[in-house]
Amino acid sequence: MQKLVSLVLKQEYTDQLVNWALTSGTRIILILVGSYILLKFLYILIERIERIMIRKTEDPVAIIEAEKRVKTLGNLLRKVAFVVTAIIALMMILKELGIDIAPIIAGAGIAGLAIGFGAQNLVRDIISGFFIIMENQIRVGDVAVINGTGGLVEEINLRTVVLRDLEGTVHVFPNGTIQTLSNRSKGWSRYVLDVGVAYKENVDYVMQVLKEIGEELYKDPYFGQLILEPMEILGVDNFGNSEVTIKCIIKTLPLKQWEVGRELRRRIKNTFDQKGIEIPFPHVSVYFGEASKPFAISVITPESSESLLGKDKELRLIKEIAEKKGVSVEKLLAEVLEHITDKKQTES
Repeated sequence: MQKLVSLVLKQEYTDQLVNWALTSGTRIILILVGSYILLKFLYILIERIERIMIRKTEDPVAIIEAEKRVKTLGNLLRKVAFVVTAIIALMMILKELGIDIAPIIAGAGIAGLAIGFGAQNLVRDIISGFFIIMENQIRVGDVAVINGTGGLVEEINLRTVVLRDLEGTVHVFPNGTIQTLSNRSKGWSRYVLDVGVAYKENVDYVMQVLKEIGEELYKDPYFGQLILEPMEILGVDNFGNSEVTIKCIIKTLPLKQWEVGRELRRRIKNTFDQKGIEIPFPHVSVYFGEASKPFAISVITPESSESLLGKDKELRLIKEIAEKKGVSVEKLLAEVLEHITDKKQTES
C-alpha cells in the first residue's frame, strides 16, 4: 500500500513538474532568449546610428569630434539598454515563478526614496554626469585635466569619469566631485613653444629661420596632414637671465599637438646647429660696474721680477722708518697722506 501511494505521489510530482516545464518553464526560457535577442538587436541598432552620425560630415576635425561624441553616447546607451532589459526580464521571470511582483515594485519605490535621502552624493554624481554628457563637455578619447590631474578619458558613466595618465595609472572621479575640468583636445589643439636664443643673436634673423622651419613642416607629406594652420611667430616674449625668448604657436588636429611639437623641436635644434644660432645653457654673468671695478691681476714673469724686487726694497724702507718712529706702517702712511692733503689745500 505504501509503495502504491509513493508511486502515485511521485507520479503527481512528475506531472506537475512536466506541466510547469511545458508552461512557465518554457516561457522563462523564451524570456531569456528574447532578452538576449533584444539586446543584440539594440546593440546593432546603436552601432548603425553611430555610423550614420559619423557619415554626416566630411570635415576631418568634425569627424574626429563626432566619433568621440558618438562613442561616449553609444557606451552609455548600451549600458542603459542592458540594465532596462535585465530588469524587465527579471520581473517577468519572477511572475512566472509565481511571485507577486507588486510588493517588490512598491518596496523598490520606497527603497529608492530612502536611498534618495540617504545617498545624496550618489544622486549628485548621477545628475552631474548627465549634464557632462548632454553638454558634451568631454568625450571618450579626449585628453582632459580634472581637478589638476590629466589623462586620457577612457570611460564616462553617469556616476564616474575614468582617466588614464601617461604612466598608465587609472584615476576615477565621481562626477559630483569635479570642480575644474579642462578639455585639451576639443575641436582642435595648439602647441605653444618658447625658443630661447643667445643675446648676441639677431632676433629678426632667428624669427625668419623659425618661419622657414614652420613652412617646411607644414609642407611635409605626413605632418602637414596633422597641422591645421602654419606656425605663427608671436615675437620676442621675454628677456631671461641668459636668453631671449621667442614665442611660437602651431594649430593641429586634436591630440596631435605633442607629436607635431616634438618634430618641430627636432627640426629647430638641427637647423640652429647648421646655421650657428646659439641656444644658450643657463649661466650667470657677473658685472662689477664703475663703482666697484674687479681686482687687477698681474702675471709674474722673469722680466718683471726685477721691478717686484725694487718694490720690495721700498716696502722695507717704509717699515724701517715706521719702526724708528715707533708707529705702525698703516699709521705712518696715514700721516703721509694727511700731510700731502694739507699741503695741497695750502697751495690752492
